[in-house]
Amino acid sequence: MILSDQHRELQRTVQNFVQLEINPNVAEWEKAGHFPIREIFQQLAGLGLLGISKSSDYGGLGLDFSYETVFLEELGGAHCGGVPLSISVQTSMCTPALANFGSQDLKEQFLIPAVRGEMVGAIAVSEPGAGSDVASIKTTAKSDGDDYVINGSKMWITNAPCADFFCTLVNTSEGKAHSNKSLIIIPAKTAGVRIGEKLDKLGMRSSETAPIFFDNVRVPKHFRIGDEGAGFLLQMLQFQEERLAGAALNLKGLENCVSTTIDYVRERHAFKAPLIDNQTIHFALAEMQTEVECLRSLTWRAVEAYVAGEDVTTLASMAKLKAGRLSRSIPDQCLQFWGGMGYIEETVINRAYRDSRLTAIGGGADEVMLGIICKLMGILPGKRKPTA
Repeated sequence: MILSDQHRELQRTVQNFVQLEINPNVAEWEKAGHFPIREIFQQLAGLGLLGISKSSDYGGLGLDFSYETVFLEELGGAHCGGVPLSISVQTSMCTPALANFGSQDLKEQFLIPAVRGEMVGAIAVSEPGAGSDVASIKTTAKSDGDDYVINGSKMWITNAPCADFFCTLVNTSEGKAHSNKSLIIIPAKTAGVRIGEKLDKLGMRSSETAPIFFDNVRVPKHFRIGDEGAGFLLQMLQFQEERLAGAALNLKGLENCVSTTIDYVRERHAFKAPLIDNQTIHFALAEMQTEVECLRSLTWRAVEAYVAGEDVTTLASMAKLKAGRLSRSIPDQCLQFWGGMGYIEETVINRAYRDSRLTAIGGGADEVMLGIICKLMGILPGKRKPTA
């Protein structure tokens, strides 16, 4: 993908925002366990960054997803994972289906305020017994005249404590698991919605995460996105953007692991020589940077195909898988080279080690990505690749 001058200008805008508005505050936000999400969202909205690929009819910039990817990649240069995660939930997880399949009324009521930074959104799919296994969700939405009555719970929901609405996957019938689900917008202040205690997490500490409980929550049927029963398909389509976003968000973070480690091992001496003079170390750093570039190429190839209107389920799953793998191996290798300093809470590499571990779990675990890839390759047990 060849970036245009417009891409480059967007790149500089996001770089400046990260350097001036996010990174100087990361240490404070990490200790607090939250960041001023509404203030940051308002600032992002003022730069047009919460609706880059959303239609101009709803306050967006009307650009294609390649521009969104530039934004996400540069956002990943933040010195923590939690703030970029919360922002990407708004732009790439809870609003794509709303923007692509929501009614005019839903877009006016929820999408426009989200793009303007006036509302915070969250995606509510995972449940205590159904994380990556989306088809197994238990939350129900029973028809009652012009309303749905919703009961159940959701788990590990980023932005839940501060969200104004949830894009929620529910069962609207007793039919087959892939055709009995619907996506419904549930306003957070609706009677019967309860947000649980914030979860104490290994990483992503500056983002707020909590369970949600629905007790006879009544919402109008026109809050449904798309047709009844189409929710699973719409969520799978939404996952394409989420997984591409997950890969893009990791690129700069992984590069930061490598670059900060280079700086550290240049200065750190052992046995009367800089650590970087050790061939084991500088060869490993070269290998890691090569892997990041491979991930970047795969991600951008998938984005280019997505912009062209192609089904990128395979490529997006591969990019997400590779991002998950590298987000475990690269921070771990780099932390080893930092030695005892890498084990200290305040260091950038320590935070990267904690935060990046989520990549291989959230948005579909590595094993789920492998299952999708295998299925599309025709190599699942008992399956054969179709012949011409």
